[in-house]
Amino acid sequence: MQNADVPKTRSFKTITRYIALLAVSASLCAPSTLAQESEPAPPPVPDGKVLVEIYRIAPGKHRAFLEEIAKYDAVNAKAGLPPRQLYVHSDGAGWDFMLIQPAKTPADKVDALVAAWEEADMPSGADFFLNFRQYIADHSDTFARGPTSAASFLAEADAD
Repeated sequence: MQNADVPKTRSFKTITRYIALLAVSASLCAPSTLAQESEPAPPPVPDGKVLVEIYRIAPGKHRAFLEEIAKYDAVNAKAGLPPRQLYVHSDGAGWDFMLIQPAKTPADKVDALVAAWEEADMPSGADFFLNFRQYIADHSDTFARGPTSAASFLAEADAD
C-alpha cells in the first residue's frame, strides 16, 4: 500500500523538462544588474525558436564533452554564428549540462557552416552520431520559443 503523503517519483525526462523550463525562466528573469556584469546577452533568435538540450554525461567524459562542444562553437564562429549558451549543473537534479541554441541555422549562414564544418574535418552523418554519443549517458531535447517575457507573451496572446 502506498503512503498518500509520499510523492510519486517522476521520470528523468519529466524532471529534465521542468529543469529546462526553470533554467530558461530564471535566465530571463535575472536582474538587469547581473546582466550588465556578466557576458553580453546572446543576440535575439530570428524566428524566436530555440533548441534546449539537457545532457547527463557518461562517467569520466565531462571534459571531453565540453572540448567537443567547444569545437562545434569554433566552427560556428568561423561561419559567423554565435556559440551555444551553456549552463552547467551546480546543485539539484541529475543533469550535467544544458545547451540552448537557435532551432535553425539562418539560411544565409548554411553554406558557411557546411564549409567551416568540412574545413575543420568534423565528422558528419553516422560518424557524427557515433562520435558524439560516446560522451552521453542520457539526454533530452525540446524546442521552445524565446527569449521573451511574461508580459510580451501575454500581449502576443491577447493580440491573437
